[in-house]
Amino acid sequence: MLKIMRNIGIMAHIDAGKTTTTERILYYTGKSHKIGEVDDGEAIMDSMEQEQERGITIQSAATTTYWKGFQINIIDTPGHVDFTAEVERSLRVLDGAVAIFDAVRGVEPQTETVWRQAQRYSVPCIGYVNKMDRVGADFFNVLHDIESKLGVVAAAIQVPIGCENSFEGVIDLINMEELHWSGSDGKEVIQSRIDSSRSALAATWREKLIDVLSSVSDPITGLYLDGGEIPPDLIKTELRKAVLNRAILPVLAGASRRNLGVQPLIDAVVDFLPSPDEAHAAIGHNLKKDEDVTIPCDNKGVPLGLVFKIQNDRESGNLCYVRMYSGKFTPGTALFNVGKRKKERINRILRMHSNKSEAIEALSAGDIGVIIGMKLAQTGDTVGSEGFPVVLEKMQFPQPVISVAIEPKTASEQDNLKKVLDMLSKEDPTFTTRENTETGQLIISGMGELHIDVLVTRILKEYKVEAQVGNPQVTYRESINEAADRRQTFSKTVAGKENAAALTLKVEPLPRGSGNKYTCAAYKSEIPSSIFDAIEQGINGALNSGIAMGYPCIDIGVTLTGIEYSELSASDFAFEACASMCFDEACRNASPILLEPIMLVTLISPAEFVGNVISLVTMRGGQVISMTSGGQGSGALDEIKANAPMAKMFGFMTALRSESQGRATFTMEFSHFERKN
Repeated sequence: MLKIMRNIGIMAHIDAGKTTTTERILYYTGKSHKIGEVDDGEAIMDSMEQEQERGITIQSAATTTYWKGFQINIIDTPGHVDFTAEVERSLRVLDGAVAIFDAVRGVEPQTETVWRQAQRYSVPCIGYVNKMDRVGADFFNVLHDIESKLGVVAAAIQVPIGCENSFEGVIDLINMEELHWSGSDGKEVIQSRIDSSRSALAATWREKLIDVLSSVSDPITGLYLDGGEIPPDLIKTELRKAVLNRAILPVLAGASRRNLGVQPLIDAVVDFLPSPDEAHAAIGHNLKKDEDVTIPCDNKGVPLGLVFKIQNDRESGNLCYVRMYSGKFTPGTALFNVGKRKKERINRILRMHSNKSEAIEALSAGDIGVIIGMKLAQTGDTVGSEGFPVVLEKMQFPQPVISVAIEPKTASEQDNLKKVLDMLSKEDPTFTTRENTETGQLIISGMGELHIDVLVTRILKEYKVEAQVGNPQVTYRESINEAADRRQTFSKTVAGKENAAALTLKVEPLPRGSGNKYTCAAYKSEIPSSIFDAIEQGINGALNSGIAMGYPCIDIGVTLTGIEYSELSASDFAFEACASMCFDEACRNASPILLEPIMLVTLISPAEFVGNVISLVTMRGGQVISMTSGGQGSGALDEIKANAPMAKMFGFMTALRSESQGRATFTMEFSHFERKN
């Protein structure tokens, strides 16, 4: 069963054609009976009202289909940088991915981001150059772009026949034949001999494919040196090995919107991407033995899975998307949330098809499904059995960088608003809510203007909460510029009993981006461990609540250098409060500073507007890092990378469109925090 399963993701920059390609895959595999178009708001995988209105993917959507006896679990991911968390959690649980490239623009900024995410989780990939029918399409330029920007060996296993309006099919370099498509829906694939006018092109690129393969395959090298014929099956076998080792990226070509090139892509998914038992084995940490263990993908093993996504359903409650790594779960049985050490009951198990579902009898190793019944689960939780306390590695999500205030229009809406915000923050790890203790306002934070806009629209329209939203605000951070020591005492009588504590802390600045670090250098065996836990808890609380402005602290090293303990008056409460006060006072004496988020801005602009675009960025406090020319000609686009403060980038899109006649675009992602001037 595992050998015929593929867990894949579709990843790319926004508007490269991920959802359009996925819709064709579902149609050609018989999962859907009509091709859903993104532009018409009818894409099956874009089921959210927001996705249909905006024409973009916001949430990752899962589905399962079948092709030539293989089960393919697909997750269609968003391309916009604001929704990068959806890509992160999808790649964490997938075995392989299809990277889609725009034939005109090649490797775009978000393509590089998702590629790095795939690298982090060692996900084998195949490439697909889409939109070969667009004006300015250049398959061979994209190949060069892939190698130079992503640092991977790209091997064309197809070359296009024509391009732009004349794109009509592809040459299969493995079987050395031409592929053309018949009918408006492209369902029939016509195989034919290579036309004599294209035989030289085919021979040249076939030679390049064999040359690339021979560098990683001894059997191919042997046949190549002997001058023997290299059979297609051997090429596929050796290419598969290279893909699993992430040594080669095989690249195909097509135009999904015109229904050209999708069936060979599905074949490539089956031929080159790994089954669950071929993918890298999951590594978990055994809490009882305090050691890392390898988890074999085995249906008969101890049940172990990872909750990678939670979605709220009005009828069923929490839909917990789970990737199983070992064993199986069945409805009606109990499972154990290892991290929370709580038992929960499985009511139902579903296989999802976007927003539709069907009940299944079991969720087995290697498979992806939805468990209904878990009330305590959060994204990143490990679920299994109590007798095998193994925790799988959690996912890392970026910190929110933009905030707005939100308040209910009436007092009666207060509870409803908080309930919806809790629900949304449970669904999306990059969406956070907090209450400003000074103003009493509810503050919501996200990854960018679009992210916040989508979530606010959902609150108002989807959940019908009457609320008012303030202007976007930047989420700052606090830190210190010098080292300082502080001794602090605390004493308070509660219910007639004295609670006292005294300790000394040293605070010091750490290199930017290294995070906070707490060290206990005053450990004494006669002092209960709960006292040290309380001190650490007090310091962590103080780090989150800030120094002078109330923003979270970053890059501060805190060392407990002294502790004064009296068995008669000491208490956990006293030491926690004392640690918090000591931290605050020490930091106030260590030159506290305010840090603002700096964004990496990538701009794509026609050459004639580059000067205006750069001027626009520098006027907002931006610094240009690099500029890459897109060549000559009317369709040439230059790429500018710059660092700019988030606070000055609000409304930038309107100004950019005005300066470039609507032809320049930009993407923004968090880079680092820097001292605010």
